[in-house]
Amino acid sequence: MNQIISSESSTALSADTVLVRKYLDRAVRPAVLDEETQKTYKANITQLMRQKNARLVAHYYTDAVLQDLAEESGGFVGDSLEMARFGRDCDAEILIVAGVKFMGESAKILSPEKTVLMPTLEATCSLDIACPIDKFSAFCDQHSERTVVVYANTSAAVKARADWVVTSSIALDVVEHLMEQGKKVLWAPDKHLGSYIQKTTGADMLLWDAACIVHEEFKVRGLADMRKLYPNAAILAHPESPSAVLEMADVVGSTTQIINAAKQSEKSEIIVATDQGIFHKLQQVAPEKKFIIAPTAGVEASCRSCAQCPWMGMNSLESLYGSLQESSNEVCVDSALATQAMIPLQRMLDFAVNNQLKVRGKA
Repeated sequence: MNQIISSESSTALSADTVLVRKYLDRAVRPAVLDEETQKTYKANITQLMRQKNARLVAHYYTDAVLQDLAEESGGFVGDSLEMARFGRDCDAEILIVAGVKFMGESAKILSPEKTVLMPTLEATCSLDIACPIDKFSAFCDQHSERTVVVYANTSAAVKARADWVVTSSIALDVVEHLMEQGKKVLWAPDKHLGSYIQKTTGADMLLWDAACIVHEEFKVRGLADMRKLYPNAAILAHPESPSAVLEMADVVGSTTQIINAAKQSEKSEIIVATDQGIFHKLQQVAPEKKFIIAPTAGVEASCRSCAQCPWMGMNSLESLYGSLQESSNEVCVDSALATQAMIPLQRMLDFAVNNQLKVRGKA
């Protein structure tokens, strides 16, 4: 069984679309800085981080200059759960999270004693927006016989309502485990990832109706045309992409798994269906290969993201410097909520250890 929820479906989906549009209207990309100005900001930020005992963690989808700064200053670049775990394990008193808000919340949940700052608190995620806690909690109550499994791309409140929190790389294993126990799953929020898991495992899953605005734009017809242009290219896709795109892919995996697959692939040309911010890391790990972004629904004004998350793009050197200098844009999570959210998150981490699995993914 693979059912996408239709509870208040047309009304709820329409409202979510309007809400996402409102957020997108505020997602203004920062001005492009010249090289000399970038160097000045990077030097000032690095000095401030030393003074304040701060570390920068950046997601693969952020601007290349932020990824470079994180690594050059002793910070970290990776998936959001890896970012949060690095923050937990390092000796910094302040974590600066360059990503989107749920990533800052995840860092705070794992490091409640540390100050967590973000370049901007306006940076969010369409999956987070489209899964508000009030509607989601009510839906869970309506289907109390199901085990609630949520993707890490959700708010702290939604995580706290779940039985399990999973990343894209471990979701299959967790759902297979639950299926073996005879349990039915309520999955949220990404319907494409949920559908991929259901088709792969055969589990009985009820899917929340939401999608990533970046990955949902990848189109199979354009991908088929691109394969004709590059017949020998490998296709790597993130499982948040539509099922028709995933069926064409040679590898389906999380951001970290895509990077590893690109590095290990014998192909010299690789088509990538995920946010093109990842290309910076791809070109670092496999500089001899040609990386091509998968085609989206449109170009420029005719699509919502053009394979680039508009909220990730809101992170900048300027806003990062201002946040660190003024100790502003602090991420706060209620301690009781954080404690509750840590239960399903820890359940996943323990499951990974017990089954010798790596917990990586677009968390």
